[in-house]
Amino acid sequence: MAMHRLSMLRPLLCQSLVRQVRSPLVVTSRVSAPLLYPNTSYPAACTRLYATKKAKAKAKGQSAKVNINSALVEDIISLDELKEDMTAVLNALKDDFTRNLSIRTSPGALDHIVVTTQDGKFPLNQLGQVSMKSPQLIMVNMSGFPEATAAAARALRESSMNLNPEVDGTIIKVPVPKVTREHRENLAKLAKQFGNKAKDSLRKVRSNAVTQVKKTKDAQSEDTLRLVEKQIQQMADNMALDIDKQLAAKTKELLG
Repeated sequence: MAMHRLSMLRPLLCQSLVRQVRSPLVVTSRVSAPLLYPNTSYPAACTRLYATKKAKAKAKGQSAKVNINSALVEDIISLDELKEDMTAVLNALKDDFTRNLSIRTSPGALDHIVVTTQDGKFPLNQLGQVSMKSPQLIMVNMSGFPEATAAAARALRESSMNLNPEVDGTIIKVPVPKVTREHRENLAKLAKQFGNKAKDSLRKVRSNAVTQVKKTKDAQSEDTLRLVEKQIQQMADNMALDIDKQLAAKTKELLG
């Protein structure tokens, strides 16, 4: 009886094998079919290969990557200069973090505070001598530029460092604020604002580059321009990731 059933299934198995040979997406493997006949083993079964969503996403990401030799497209755009412009955005963010987001106030932390005077804008350390009087007090001696004392005190007060300076003649006394949780959280919010500002600047750099590329459409093929635009977008995406990394690291440092 079992042999009779097997002989009836042979045509179906043969058709399955033929389809396996014709289709490149099919592989064969020796498996048993316990649901049909528990004690019967068949020579082959069809197994179709399906790509997982993760594999498809990975393959898509790999195919989207481009790496253009900058010398080949220099008549369209300078990719080296574009990279410098994008790197400048990241460096400006790092500078903002250093100047404005210090948890503990120290004389060096005040050096980059910009003072606006009638003669222009100057770093505080170029107008006054900054020193640590005690762990709780910083002194700024403005005797070299006494006319800028009020402007320096205002710059200190309006900074993001939670300072409350007191003016005594040409001396500015700056009490060192306690590091509270609220202060840390405010600095973290400010860090996010700086990060968003950097991304806005990055988008402007990318947009200007794409506009420059589009101006050459009469002299270049659509495929070439599309490839260059992909390269620009890829460079911007990579720099945006660097901005996110800097922000994440600074936020972790600020919140402790």
